[in-house]
Amino acid sequence: MTDLSRPTLPGALPDKRQVAASFSRAAASYDSVAALQRAVGLHLLEQLPQGLQPSRWLDLGSGTGHFSRALAERFVQASGVAVDIAEGMLCHARNEQGGAHYHVVGDAERLPLRDVSVDLVFSSLAVQWCDQFASVLAEALRVLRPGGVLAFSSLCVGTLDELRASWQKVDGLVHVNRFRRFEDYQRLCAASGFEPLGLQRCPHVLHYPDVRSLTHELKALGAHNLNPGRPSGLTGRARMQGLLQAYEAFRQPEGLPATYQVVYGVLRKPQA
Repeated sequence: MTDLSRPTLPGALPDKRQVAASFSRAAASYDSVAALQRAVGLHLLEQLPQGLQPSRWLDLGSGTGHFSRALAERFVQASGVAVDIAEGMLCHARNEQGGAHYHVVGDAERLPLRDVSVDLVFSSLAVQWCDQFASVLAEALRVLRPGGVLAFSSLCVGTLDELRASWQKVDGLVHVNRFRRFEDYQRLCAASGFEPLGLQRCPHVLHYPDVRSLTHELKALGAHNLNPGRPSGLTGRARMQGLLQAYEAFRQPEGLPATYQVVYGVLRKPQA
């Protein structure tokens, strides 16, 4: 059984129980505001090795099942398993046509799958919520068959820096989710036992007419501030006005920018 009871240390990533609850609540609204998630996942699909023909794939952090359906369309002869920590997301995915054959509540750091049971682990914008990325890599290595592929996208330091910097001018509290460094992804992937096929960092910049459009979108995605040390209760009028004024310094002709530093990794399990 997945253990979600570990205490969260100060400065650590969010408690996964809160992550699961937040994304479960966002299941109905997620697809309507998931433009970045769609673009990132599509780019990750395009990076899969040519000629890859899995007999079974795993969509890890499958959410509402958008990319489970894309994988099912691409690999028609394969069976698919969707795993997500948020039961509400899986319930939503089950009600859609197509996609995975099995929907399983599970933790990427302790996968509920047998050893050497899949040929592809696909995970788009999910593993940034995992405290121990080394465990994610070890679990993917365990469940993959020799020659199998792990393809993941994640977020690293530099994501939402405009929002973070604007809040810093207002108060010293944690208002923006923390992410690990790109160098940590490089180090952990190099030590994982996988053969690297590609690992890169690419910025994606979205633009918004105002700050509230950004914060409302983050809430609808379930990706709003979940970090230890975040302020409790409602944000006061004065602090919100301070945020609006500070963020205006970043305005561009297209609107207010929100930068996401996206990590793309494609790794292969050795044949031997």
